Amino acid sequence: MGMKTAEFTVTNNDNINVTLKTDSAQLDEVVVTALGIEREKKSLGYATQEVGGNEVSDIPQANFVNSLQGKVSGLQIKPSGTMGGSSNTVIRGFSSLTGSNQALYVIDGTIIDNSNNNSTDQQGGRGGYDYGNAATDINPEDIKSINVLKGAAASALYGSRASNGAIIIETKKGAKRSGIGISVNSTIMVSEVNKNTLPKYQKEYGAGYGPYYDTPYFNNYNNLDLPSGFDPSIPFTPFAEDASFGARFEGQPVYQWNSIYPQLEGTYQQATPWLAAENDPNSIWKTGTTAINSFALSGGGETNTFRLSVTNFDQEGNLPNSSIKRNTIKFSASQDIVEDLTVSTNISYIKTDGKGRYGTGYSSENPMQQFRQWWQMNVDVKEQKNAYFNTRQNITWNPNSPGNLTPIYSSNPYWTRYENFQTDTRNRYFGNFNVNYTINDVFSVLGRFTFDTYDELREERRNVGSDGVSGYSRYNNRQAEYNYDLILNFNKDFGDDFNLDGNIGWNLRRNEWSNILAETNGGLRVPNLFALSNTVSPLLAPDEYQADKLVDGIYARASIGFKNTYYIEGTIRRDRSSSLPAADNTYYYPSVSGNILLSNLVDADWLNFTKLRANYAEVGADTNPYRIMQYYSLLNPYGDAAMASNIGQINNQNLKPERSKAYEFGVEADFFNRRLGLDVTYYNSTTEDLITPVDISNATGFNTTIRNAGSLENKGWEVQLRGTPIQTEDFTWNINANWTRNRSEVVSLDQSLNNLPLASLQGGITIDASPGQPYGAIRGKDYIYDTNGNKVVGQDGYYLLSETNNEIIGNVQPDWIGGIQNTFKYKNVSLGVLIDGQKGGDIFSLDTWYGMATGLYTETVGNNDLGNPKRNTLANGGGIVLPGVMENGEPNRTRVAFDDYNHPYGYGRDANKGHIYDASFVKLREVNLTYSFGEKIIDSTPLTNASISLIGRNLWIIHKNIPYSDPESGLSSGNVQGYQSGAYPGLREIGASLKLNF
Repeated sequence: MGMKTAEFTVTNNDNINVTLKTDSAQLDEVVVTALGIEREKKSLGYATQEVGGNEVSDIPQANFVNSLQGKVSGLQIKPSGTMGGSSNTVIRGFSSLTGSNQALYVIDGTIIDNSNNNSTDQQGGRGGYDYGNAATDINPEDIKSINVLKGAAASALYGSRASNGAIIIETKKGAKRSGIGISVNSTIMVSEVNKNTLPKYQKEYGAGYGPYYDTPYFNNYNNLDLPSGFDPSIPFTPFAEDASFGARFEGQPVYQWNSIYPQLEGTYQQATPWLAAENDPNSIWKTGTTAINSFALSGGGETNTFRLSVTNFDQEGNLPNSSIKRNTIKFSASQDIVEDLTVSTNISYIKTDGKGRYGTGYSSENPMQQFRQWWQMNVDVKEQKNAYFNTRQNITWNPNSPGNLTPIYSSNPYWTRYENFQTDTRNRYFGNFNVNYTINDVFSVLGRFTFDTYDELREERRNVGSDGVSGYSRYNNRQAEYNYDLILNFNKDFGDDFNLDGNIGWNLRRNEWSNILAETNGGLRVPNLFALSNTVSPLLAPDEYQADKLVDGIYARASIGFKNTYYIEGTIRRDRSSSLPAADNTYYYPSVSGNILLSNLVDADWLNFTKLRANYAEVGADTNPYRIMQYYSLLNPYGDAAMASNIGQINNQNLKPERSKAYEFGVEADFFNRRLGLDVTYYNSTTEDLITPVDISNATGFNTTIRNAGSLENKGWEVQLRGTPIQTEDFTWNINANWTRNRSEVVSLDQSLNNLPLASLQGGITIDASPGQPYGAIRGKDYIYDTNGNKVVGQDGYYLLSETNNEIIGNVQPDWIGGIQNTFKYKNVSLGVLIDGQKGGDIFSLDTWYGMATGLYTETVGNNDLGNPKRNTLANGGGIVLPGVMENGEPNRTRVAFDDYNHPYGYGRDANKGHIYDASFVKLREVNLTYSFGEKIIDSTPLTNASISLIGRNLWIIHKNIPYSDPESGLSSGNVQGYQSGAYPGLREIGASLKLNF
């Protein structure tokens, strides 16, 4: 099988030497494409890439899509770095200015919602929780294969929602005449923080912002409101300060935070030596665990199939009081009603419960905000832990004063984790019902109903006694999508040379959104009682949203094949959307593709398969509801009178659909009996009439207006290489490599704009779309440079900075991404190793912007060029000389002070550019060592297959340039990337798995 037939005339020769040639026609790969249509891959005129289900289930993740990192060219995946957090999934670059750039997910023909419903504040770095994408509900244990449709031509039949590409997932199912099969899989993994992504703290100086206090680094007894019992000769820590530019650690007795709380009987009114804490903030991290257990029952008879699976996912996070538990039940079945009529179904139910997800961004719920930006190096985190558990009170290191023990800025981190935690629960159902009728040898018809619906409840808490106002909020959210499809399929051979196949279809889609956010007003009356009725002031009206959207589409596809060598295909789709103006709510988009199998025209032993392909496609896109007509927003009533106001946005009755125009060229080839293969693609895509909110003058009474405001181009190269350098009877070595280079450019904006801020972020920077620049330009303050690129220093010895913070100082787009996977197999043992990486891209770190100023990091201590501590006063030989040139071109020789927070490295005097870091990295992403039990063992048991594996993920950051952080860490999925605030460390995971089949 898989070889061409060779015929010889038998003569008197006793020996005939035969070398069979590979028959590519017999090795045709069948892949699942748009609308669930199975196609021979050789006939496709566009780029796709398939990944086996084992690639995402062997080393399972909470969000399965993270397992695709480094395995698919053109696909960029960036996790946020939090427990259960979201992941950015972008194919061939960002194509929308402010809309979604996420790929479409389709499971067994069912379109799956992948919304990120995080708050606007969360996505903009102002605090909140990352609740993850909705696609995290997909269970990797049920996945059979994944096919990534990369370009517009590949996904055009899905309509506007697939303008960003599509990830097509086929799940495992039963088989006819297979009897009953049982599979049991169990995986356990433990995780530890990667110390290379944690801060490296200085251990020489403690609390304070500089010599601003009574002694001058401490407060004294006479200026504090204190009860009797304290020794007036012993100084007090400046408790209200959240920096470490204070006194040098010399072991002198000092009243610290644990000496002013009467609740702490063992340390109250007791001075302790002024020393660096034995347990710095890095000690809060604990070992996390993930246990995944699944059971599946499958089989089939003469006319039916079925599969039932149950999976339990149980994760304990690396921060205290954090967990995610998810249970999945999936059922699939098919039945031949009569010979030509088959009904089938796929149904999944998922229940997810989260507790203690990690706060993100600049928020007191994010412990990394204080650990990376605002901290006293004299504070021992384990002592803070003991203080909380011994009292169950907010015994903070950062009170207002000894006479006012409420927190001024930061709470005890353990109080935050155990008293201010969130919870969430989500119940989700998705699946489909299908009826397929074969009319004759040419025609068949498919009727399909698909659904995806979920309800979730999110509760967030801040207990009485915390920093800030206490409170409780609850967010109820329901989303649903229903699709109705009717598809006529045809496939006809005309003699031996011609083949015609295609589809004509109709689709109706209905989306429903309904959510309500309610919260207490003015705080909680009673501590530890988290209910809306426990509000201090009367409740304000909740935020409510409800919307429906209908899109109906008709489409057609036809493909002509000639001599199994030449193929040409065309598609056309028309969509009509209720979210666009009635006069312009219909849009059409075509595609055409073609390919030639050169290997059928060239007779060469070394060439097994070669295909040239090309395509052109256009894809339209609509917008969200409520962007056409003006409407009113209800306010809280005034007495008995109802109140309403205009919304802050001018909607647009003349909106046009967005339109993407894309073309690509590619070549696929296999050589030397398929021991070497490649797939190379060049693509170019331009999206026009981008629907975008645009800022306008507040004098109009509005803040923004909706316009078709620009165009965005992406172009680049994708390369996939595969090879088998060694193949013997017992040993095989396979290599798969992927590489992608995308170039993004904002081609134009609305004539009223010269720049479109995507996000205005703390630290004074913006993430922008600027004409002529790649999408995601980072703007802020820069240094002044001379003609040779040297930083210019002013007469005072400090760097000269740009007058505005409108300079382009970086960009979030990488130069390229790639991965290489090696698989070695010797008899029953296999070893898989995946290394992936990124070159280029930039990150602004708010953590070093603040943390350098507050003296947390090692760069802020040590000796200067004179051999003296740089934190000494200038009079005592301290300070530093900044490298650079004076305005006259001479080298800088002016020494500047480094004895307080207002030094040259932090937010007081530095440029934003000084905290832009290269986002490049190389990671040992996955290692999988598996032993498959041999036939002798299997035959003596009820088993049909069995294996045991040692697995690991993110084991080693081989290279990175950003200090103290994981370059992949961020806030959330979405369009705001290249920014870190309270970034979480990377995690190393190791574990084992057992797979049994009966």
